[in-house]
Amino acid sequence: MTIQRMDNVGIVVDDLDTAVAFFTALGMELEGRMPIDGPWAGKVVGLDDLRTEIAMMRIPGAAGRLELATYHSPKAIVPEPEVPPANTLGLHRVMFAVDDIEETLTRLRPHGAELVGEVTRFEDSYLLCYLRGPGGIILALAQQLG
Repeated sequence: MTIQRMDNVGIVVDDLDTAVAFFTALGMELEGRMPIDGPWAGKVVGLDDLRTEIAMMRIPGAAGRLELATYHSPKAIVPEPEVPPANTLGLHRVMFAVDDIEETLTRLRPHGAELVGEVTRFEDSYLLCYLRGPGGIILALAQQLG
């Protein structure tokens, strides 16, 4: 048996509109948005009285999607510390290949993006950086050189 594909990565956000705007500014497209609730949904994720709303974001012309979710019930839990460092166990970051890191950062800063460290060159291959988006989401950007 083989894996058919990776369908999406789920990210819990506190403000769905802000997260959709951020990922739209990155260059993704909103594929759809809908409420999710009911006993079946709670059974899937192991939460009682689940009421959430999701927005599916896709990369135009490519495979790969992000499922952004905001929880109305039960409320999302804020991690301790609220903005965990890069070496925290669990989902670490999502990386996107971009044409121009500086131009991408310029587009994302009005949506709350902040560099975690700095834009760094890896040999003669890539410019790389980590940034925080809405709700502390960590993204990595990679620009291939040459």
